[in-house]
Amino acid sequence: MFGGCGVGRWTTVKPVTPEVEKICCEVKSDIEKMVGANFEAYIPLSFASRIVSGKDYLVKVYVGVDKCVHAMISQALPCNGEELTVNGVQHPKTPSEPLIPFGH
Repeated sequence: MFGGCGVGRWTTVKPVTPEVEKICCEVKSDIEKMVGANFEAYIPLSFASRIVSGKDYLVKVYVGVDKCVHAMISQALPCNGEELTVNGVQHPKTPSEPLIPFGH
C-alpha cells in the first residue's frame, strides 16, 4: 500500500501541531518520571515523525529555564487502541539543539 515511499523515514522537523501537542500532554507524567523532575513549564515546540507499525514521534518540549527535553513517543495503530509509549528521553537539552533520532 505504501510502496516503501517514506515509510520508516523521519519527516523534516516542523512546528508542533495540535495533534502532537495533545500527544505530548498525554505522556507528560511519563516523561517527568523518566527525567526525575516535575516541569513547571511544558511547551511542545517542534517534532518529526515516521510511520512504522504505528507512528513514532520525536518531540522537542520546552521545560523552562532555557532547557528542553527530547522525547521519543510511539503511537500504536488505531486497531491496537492508539496506545502511547515513551521510548526514551534526552534531558537537559538547549532550545537550539537539533532533534536527532535516538533509541530504536
